[in-house]
Amino acid sequence: MFAVVESGSITSFPKGNKGIVVGDVKHPKTIYTLWTESERNAIGIYTVEIDDTNQKDETFYINTDITYAFGSGKVTGSYGTATAKVLNDIKWTQEEIDAGEASSGADTDTVKVRGLKTLYKEKFNSEAVVLLAKTDWYVVKATEVESYNVPSAVTTYRTGVRSKINSMETAIDNCSDVAALETLLSYKTGTRPLGEFPDEVV
Repeated sequence: MFAVVESGSITSFPKGNKGIVVGDVKHPKTIYTLWTESERNAIGIYTVEIDDTNQKDETFYINTDITYAFGSGKVTGSYGTATAKVLNDIKWTQEEIDAGEASSGADTDTVKVRGLKTLYKEKFNSEAVVLLAKTDWYVVKATEVESYNVPSAVTTYRTGVRSKINSMETAIDNCSDVAALETLLSYKTGTRPLGEFPDEVV
């Protein structure tokens, strides 16, 4: 991405895929690939340098738009301070209900915005349901065939899945802020603190 600077101000952002007129001179698109940065700078064209210091994972945060500035001989684009997404559910207030802002039938126990904790607990619960469903037939067979018993490995596995989803929910609920939840779910060290479900049994 490039920027055109005129009289110290950014005036446009050419993509670099076609020629450009600077002053009274028409330049071919090859100036973006064949010219050096200093040669482009001499006619007011700069490569935009993005500063992503404030950019955060959009799974957990809402990033600002990039703002662009020219200074010290270069054009930079930077993010403002990211806003953490809602961690806990937000419910409708009586004032909002009275003002007609809530959906029909809503009360102060009705969730207005589902927080990250709820969303992730639902996600992992869904995963647990899918995992358990794969071995449900063992349990069904045991109820229908008197001489059949669920293999101990399957029983252990199913118990492990249920135990793990319970511990996952507890760990998520214990997060005091979005940063803690992000850390809990992060694989930055190869494994996540939240842990994993037991290995599936065949």
